[in-house]
Amino acid sequence: MTFSLVARCAKTGQFGVVISSSSPAVAARCSHVRAGVGAVASQNVTDPALGPLLLDALEAGASAGAALRAVTEGRAHIGYRQLLVVDAAGGVAVHSGTNVLGLWGEARGKDCASGGNLLADNTIPAQMVAAFEAAAGHLGDRLIAALQAGLAAGGEAGPVRSAGLKIADRLSWPLADLRIDWADDPIGMLAEAWQVYRPQMAAYVQRAEDPTQAPSYGVPGDE
Repeated sequence: MTFSLVARCAKTGQFGVVISSSSPAVAARCSHVRAGVGAVASQNVTDPALGPLLLDALEAGASAGAALRAVTEGRAHIGYRQLLVVDAAGGVAVHSGTNVLGLWGEARGKDCASGGNLLADNTIPAQMVAAFEAAAGHLGDRLIAALQAGLAAGGEAGPVRSAGLKIADRLSWPLADLRIDWADDPIGMLAEAWQVYRPQMAAYVQRAEDPTQAPSYGVPGDE
């Protein structure tokens, strides 16, 4: 039903999540990031509340592994959840419960972790990690490369319909929060949206911090 990757950029301190699913609007429920803290994917019979709980634990000083243990131990229905966590030091942790759907897999790498369920091949998370580690450029570029690699390796057992990319930088709101909530080619559309948005990101930050120094929008009426 879902395949995803969470990651930290060691160079910039940014955190990100990239995700795709046959379900609609997957990123709205499953992707969680917090500046200076970490990133979480909460998926497979999703409980969206687990994302903020894990980020709160990280912000309180827990490592990825300790945060995951604190949130999962003794929690009702935790066997239905699949959780990926990366912390501010690049540490990662993964929980795949006993009731995860279909063929599933998980993988850990340098500053990243991947997981999926109802997959066409249980090696897809490992291939996503390898693609992320091999890619260069902005964190968003590497996240998109990982998601494309997951799809190329077989992706979900059925066609995917939604995808999302979410990145936290230094501010309380996401640097990027791009979603394709229902489409025939959500990963391709997400990659295209990223290419459009990436060169404009800095201008949107500038408009928030100091509009007097911000560039125009470049649209009719605001040349």
